[in-house]
Amino acid sequence: MTFRKKDSGFVCGHCGENVEPLGYTSRNHCPKCLYSLHVDIDPGDRANECKGLMAPTQIEYNSNKGYVILHKCTRCGELKRNKCAEDDNYELILAIMKNMRI
Repeated sequence: MTFRKKDSGFVCGHCGENVEPLGYTSRNHCPKCLYSLHVDIDPGDRANECKGLMAPTQIEYNSNKGYVILHKCTRCGELKRNKCAEDDNYELILAIMKNMRI
């Protein structure tokens, strides 16, 4: 797997938020609603033709990466993991974690 840094802004396909670049690594998902787009095969390559919305379904804790969002594509069902960003909506992260325990 090859990582290609793609730290660009975008308009969220789920909530319409104007998302700014992170400035320290590649931006993968909207910090407001945590949704992503299924655009990569390898991180940053933008080679995936699916282009479906990736819904945040679970939050995992990784001792090396911290909190990680598990996204599931609403079009093809593929699962992807992505590290939480510093400006992510932590109230939503906690709500997802709480719902996982029900």
